[in-house]
Amino acid sequence: MFFIQKKKILNQSSIYKKLSYSQSGEDLIAKHIFDSIGISKPTYIDIGAHHPYYLSNTALFSKFGSFGINIEPDPNLFKEFLKERTKDINLNIGISNYKGEQDFYVMNVPTLNTFSKVEAEKCCLEGDYHISNIIKIKTDTVLNIVLNHANNIFPNFLSIDAEGIDELVIDSIDFNNNYPIVICIETISFSTSGKGVKNLNLIKKIKDSGYILYADTYINSIFIREKNWVR
Repeated sequence: MFFIQKKKILNQSSIYKKLSYSQSGEDLIAKHIFDSIGISKPTYIDIGAHHPYYLSNTALFSKFGSFGINIEPDPNLFKEFLKERTKDINLNIGISNYKGEQDFYVMNVPTLNTFSKVEAEKCCLEGDYHISNIIKIKTDTVLNIVLNHANNIFPNFLSIDAEGIDELVIDSIDFNNNYPIVICIETISFSTSGKGVKNLNLIKKIKDSGYILYADTYINSIFIREKNWVR
């Protein structure tokens, strides 16, 4: 009898478990939002995608049949997207306010890669981090990418982990006419000592653009377009 009950409990635990690929469950929060507003397969644009699964805010959506655009400037990291996210549009470029080419600072820890020299040098002061290489990478604007790869319809979900250019991305969006429904964005500065500073100006800017701060995981903030949530 005990064995049967134990087996039943184990079966129930597998039914109710939840899969997450994000750093702190951000994908589950975003999925809950989309489920609540009736969008089962949201499209997405993942800026600073890093890896098809590891620390990914969009892998969960891809697993459940969504598709979107992954943007990863590091050529070595990008190779995995061509193998693993074949249903998506994968772009080996960086985001900027112009189409061109920029210096890309490759760090010894790839999650810290950045187009910002200032950001790269800050990371070097935080511990055993250093710039491994500086390479030229092609860049383009968010508006051009949405126009050319999404039929000029902004994807439902915007995930940004761009190490120093997050505000540039937000500033480039036309929040009156063409915008995401949900935004997940890193809003704290990098720190190995727990002294990261929250970017309150960025949070305010997104809220002032018509969004509710739905959740915050300390590292990332998740916003929902107010008119899509409050009815």
